[in-house]
Amino acid sequence: MVDLSTSYMGIPLRNPLIVGASALTANMATIRKIEEMGAGALVTKSLFEEQIQLERDIFDEDLHKYDYRNAEMINVSPDVSHSGPKQHLMWVREAKKAVRIPVIASLNAVNSETWLEYARLLAETGVDALECNLFASPRELDRDGSSIEGEQLALVESLTKAVSIPVSFKLSFLYSNPLNVIHRMDQAGAAAFVLFNRLLEPDIEIEDEKHIYPFNLSHETDYRLPLRYTGLLEGNIRADICSSTGIFSGKDAVKMILAGANTIQVVTALFRYGTGHLRKMLEDMTNWMDGKGYRDLSAFRGKLARRNVSDVRAYTRAQYVKLLMNPDEILKHYPVL
Repeated sequence: MVDLSTSYMGIPLRNPLIVGASALTANMATIRKIEEMGAGALVTKSLFEEQIQLERDIFDEDLHKYDYRNAEMINVSPDVSHSGPKQHLMWVREAKKAVRIPVIASLNAVNSETWLEYARLLAETGVDALECNLFASPRELDRDGSSIEGEQLALVESLTKAVSIPVSFKLSFLYSNPLNVIHRMDQAGAAAFVLFNRLLEPDIEIEDEKHIYPFNLSHETDYRLPLRYTGLLEGNIRADICSSTGIFSGKDAVKMILAGANTIQVVTALFRYGTGHLRKMLEDMTNWMDGKGYRDLSAFRGKLARRNVSDVRAYTRAQYVKLLMNPDEILKHYPVL
């Protein structure tokens, strides 16, 4: 019988499918369904520092709206303050109690002090691990990449020391050399890396001439970028690898494990096909393993990582050059004439 069990950051999982942070993991009924449909673990919807700041600003504005209407009313309003992240922390605590599968909290902060404060508060909810979203969106022309990387490396070291639970880091691919950054973060204490984060991709509505912000879901071929970096990193870092983005089927998950992933995050596939799609993905993985004679994931994990293949060109520019040097082969599949 096929065994899909694995471990992630030292946490035992019944299978490698993790439902990523999203609206799906912000609803108690849905997270129970996610567990029922077979997920190995789930990541709760992110705690965003910027959202807390915005809510606090709106709260203060409403609270002091009438401060100067009448001097006699100055002391009428009670001395109250915004609750900060308390509501989110309460929800995470309840989510952990609601399911038996491992629950990972998600954090997206801006300031160093807030990162550490919120990380400690989330760890106190009883979650099994913490996932930190390191997404830098610089707006200064005179800020070099090395300074941003330096800040993030210092943050990785501080966060992993600040809490007793394992900490993973969900990264953007927009580094000059993601392999080097991940290698240094690995040395700084990261327990795992999630490859990769979905980026904010604003659009413009030309009739009204205004910005719009569509909900950016992944596409079927988006898995190729995390697959490449998974295959390059496997065996070269201590931390676990969780492949994310564009994973829609059990076959996609198998590809990531062949490249060296320990686990896989899914979100878009469940928005598109429903939480029941988890069962289909697990069934497809099981059938493929049965057909190949693999009894467990360790039998083929990393089999097609760079360090385990004889043709190292599979992960290099050479294959791209080879393709472009044979235009007739391309045109055979795409008859444009």
